[in-house]
Amino acid sequence: MKQEKAVVVFSGGQDSTTCLFWALKTFGEVEVVTFDYQQRHKLEIECARQIATELGVKQTVLDMSLLNQLAPNALTRNEIAIEQQAGELPSTFVDGRNLLFLSFAAIYAKQSGARHLITGVCETDFSGYPDCRDAFVKSLQVTLNLAMDYPFVIHTPLMWLDKAETWKMADDLGAFDYIREKTLTCYNGIIGDGCGECPACKLRAAGLQTYLRERQEAMG
Repeated sequence: MKQEKAVVVFSGGQDSTTCLFWALKTFGEVEVVTFDYQQRHKLEIECARQIATELGVKQTVLDMSLLNQLAPNALTRNEIAIEQQAGELPSTFVDGRNLLFLSFAAIYAKQSGARHLITGVCETDFSGYPDCRDAFVKSLQVTLNLAMDYPFVIHTPLMWLDKAETWKMADDLGAFDYIREKTLTCYNGIIGDGCGECPACKLRAAGLQTYLRERQEAMG
């Protein structure tokens, strides 16, 4: 695959940045696509741009403001609280987001001669989001291939990893410190270790502490 071209769906967060480092090791040419859907933490677009620049990767930002109009949620509306009720999807779930992101990334990829798409979705630590499931990704790959008569392959390097294992993957890729310090996972827009209070920060921090403990034990 080292001679082939890939497009990474890229937000500048921990998961997509880990996937970007993985893609850079795996493919000969890599680009990233970032989506502007008027998200609450708009800083993520700038964070993604900075990372792409530092890593020497071409970034394309696509306007997805229609998604904001169609699917009001806590990521696009300041007046909607970030919360999760028992048995329900969290208020941060955006209907159709990964479906649209991957579909538009595929259209872009075909025009640029890439057949590999990479996304950081994960079924292990995924807050119950239905569009992070392996079955959805496999189904969409078939649909995209049929819709555009093009041999797309969707890669999900993090699908079966928990957050501690994702940190280990970053470390194995030589990107642990970079991803810890430069990525934006926080729903409140704080780069690095974040606010420590929102669901995304709590999940990230719990995985980090587990991995650091495991690494220390392995070192004796």
